[in-house]
Amino acid sequence: MNQSKDLKTNMSTLEQIEAAILTLPSEEFEQLRQWFFDLDYQRWDRKLEQDIEDGKLEVLAEEAIAEFQAGQFRVL
Repeated sequence: MNQSKDLKTNMSTLEQIEAAILTLPSEEFEQLRQWFFDLDYQRWDRKLEQDIEDGKLEVLAEEAIAEFQAGQFRVL
Protein backbone atom coordinates (compact mmCIF):
# COMPACT_ATOMS: atom_id res chain seq x y z
CA MET A 1 0.00 0.00 0.00
CA ASN A 2 1.28 3.45 -0.91
CA GLN A 3 1.24 5.41 2.35
CA SER A 4 1.86 8.73 0.58
CA LYS A 5 -1.16 8.18 -1.67
CA ASP A 6 -3.33 7.21 1.32
CA LEU A 7 -2.26 10.32 3.19
CA LYS A 8 -3.06 12.47 0.17
CA THR A 9 -6.55 11.01 -0.21
CA ASN A 10 -7.24 11.63 3.47
CA MET A 11 -6.23 15.27 3.20
CA SER A 12 -8.82 17.91 2.43
CA THR A 13 -8.41 20.01 -0.68
CA LEU A 14 -7.41 22.94 1.51
CA GLU A 15 -4.76 20.88 3.25
CA GLN A 16 -3.42 19.78 -0.13
CA ILE A 17 -3.26 23.39 -1.31
CA GLU A 18 -1.51 24.46 1.89
CA ALA A 19 1.02 21.65 1.55
CA ALA A 20 1.69 22.57 -2.08
CA ILE A 21 2.16 26.24 -1.19
CA LEU A 22 4.77 25.33 1.39
CA THR A 23 6.86 23.69 -1.33
CA LEU A 24 6.82 26.64 -3.74
CA PRO A 25 10.08 28.37 -4.59
CA SER A 26 10.19 32.01 -3.43
CA GLU A 27 9.52 33.46 -6.88
CA GLU A 28 6.45 31.31 -7.44
CA PHE A 29 5.24 32.04 -3.92
CA GLU A 30 5.44 35.77 -4.67
CA GLN A 31 3.49 35.26 -7.90
CA LEU A 32 0.84 33.30 -6.00
CA ARG A 33 0.71 35.91 -3.27
CA GLN A 34 0.14 38.70 -5.82
CA TRP A 35 -2.47 36.64 -7.68
CA PHE A 36 -4.30 35.93 -4.43
CA PHE A 37 -4.12 39.58 -3.38
CA ASP A 38 -5.60 40.65 -6.73
CA LEU A 39 -8.33 38.01 -6.52
CA ASP A 40 -9.21 39.04 -2.97
CA TYR A 41 -9.43 42.69 -4.00
CA GLN A 42 -11.67 41.85 -6.97
CA ARG A 43 -14.01 39.79 -4.78
CA TRP A 44 -14.14 42.51 -2.13
CA ASP A 45 -14.87 45.09 -4.81
CA ARG A 46 -17.71 43.00 -6.28
CA LYS A 47 -19.14 42.45 -2.79
CA LEU A 48 -19.04 46.17 -2.06
CA GLU A 49 -20.74 46.96 -5.37
CA GLN A 50 -23.44 44.38 -4.62
CA ASP A 51 -23.97 45.80 -1.13
CA ILE A 52 -24.37 49.27 -2.66
CA GLU A 53 -26.88 47.95 -5.21
CA ASP A 54 -28.79 46.18 -2.44
CA GLY A 55 -28.94 49.39 -0.41
CA LYS A 56 -27.01 47.89 2.49
CA LEU A 57 -24.84 51.00 2.82
CA GLU A 58 -27.68 53.49 2.61
CA VAL A 59 -28.07 53.86 6.38
CA LEU A 60 -24.34 54.44 6.82
CA ALA A 61 -24.30 57.02 4.05
CA GLU A 62 -27.26 58.85 5.57
CA GLU A 63 -25.59 58.86 8.99
CA ALA A 64 -22.34 60.19 7.54
CA ILE A 65 -24.13 62.96 5.65
CA ALA A 66 -26.13 63.94 8.74
CA GLU A 67 -22.98 64.07 10.88
CA PHE A 68 -21.20 66.14 8.25
CA GLN A 69 -24.10 68.57 7.97
CA ALA A 70 -24.20 68.85 11.77
CA GLY A 71 -20.51 69.76 11.77
CA GLN A 72 -19.50 66.52 13.43
CA PHE A 73 -16.38 65.87 11.42
CA ARG A 74 -12.71 66.65 11.48
CA VAL A 75 -10.41 67.64 8.69
CA LEU A 76 -7.63 65.16 8.17
